[in-house]
Amino acid sequence: MGRRRKGRDISGWLVVDKPAGITSTAVVNKVRWALGARKAGHAGTLDPQATGVLAVALGEATKTVPYITDAMKAYRFTIRLGQATNTDDAEGEVIATSDTRPSDADIAAALPAFTGDIMQVPPQFSAVKIDGERAYKRARSGEDMELAARALYVEELTLAARPDPDHAVLEMICGKGGYVRAIARDLGTALGCQAHVTELRRVWSGPFEAEDGISLDKVEELAGTPELDAWLRPLEDGLADLPELRCTAEGAARLRNGNPGMVLTSDAEYGDEAWASEGGRAVAVGIYRAGELHPSRVFLP
Repeated sequence: MGRRRKGRDISGWLVVDKPAGITSTAVVNKVRWALGARKAGHAGTLDPQATGVLAVALGEATKTVPYITDAMKAYRFTIRLGQATNTDDAEGEVIATSDTRPSDADIAAALPAFTGDIMQVPPQFSAVKIDGERAYKRARSGEDMELAARALYVEELTLAARPDPDHAVLEMICGKGGYVRAIARDLGTALGCQAHVTELRRVWSGPFEAEDGISLDKVEELAGTPELDAWLRPLEDGLADLPELRCTAEGAARLRNGNPGMVLTSDAEYGDEAWASEGGRAVAVGIYRAGELHPSRVFLP
């Protein structure tokens, strides 16, 4: 029998405004330590130099991580025109340069090609797995790989500012699995000038916004105090994009035992994924069928 992880049985979401210079995993570890939590995870990795929303799930909220990972996200990022790097960001080595500098109109005209349903090749330095090994590990050893293109939905991509001829600030709203670095790289190619990301901030992710997040310095300052607990948001926030179904105490008991349970009201249609609540607390996530929820994930009371 495996050893039980030590810590508090605490559940909910802590929205961290991640600083640059630290990995997402390190942020999660810091949050787990500060709250004394037994279990924690995050919804959507940010590159070490990226800032903004990193939603950390604790306890039972970790069961809702997929719904935040799949949610729409917004980014604001700056690209350096005239240079391509092997990492597609400022951390890498410059591998190509160009004296061409597109106008604002040129950039705006190129952006529609990167909206809607597009195919995107991940950066060489990415966490994509190839034969069970991360691409970035192979890239560090000097291997040049052909990564398969992946589908990405981009709802919006706009030019927000042009600080100088060498830089452009863009804003993007997209779905799951998008690489901002790849957008910069491919836009630079389309404009004939090369480009890479120099700054990246995730403004919001699903229901979570950076302006509502707590800084990592504040997490450390409030470690082990009730004041830090007060920053926790309910696990139900991770289910905001799913229909909510209310259920009786009897229905809740059946759901928690893994059985279909009756729900009282619903905006869901037959076959929709939804979540059931009792007294405002999440009981289970599952598939709605004819007045019942058939659970796939059950939350401990």
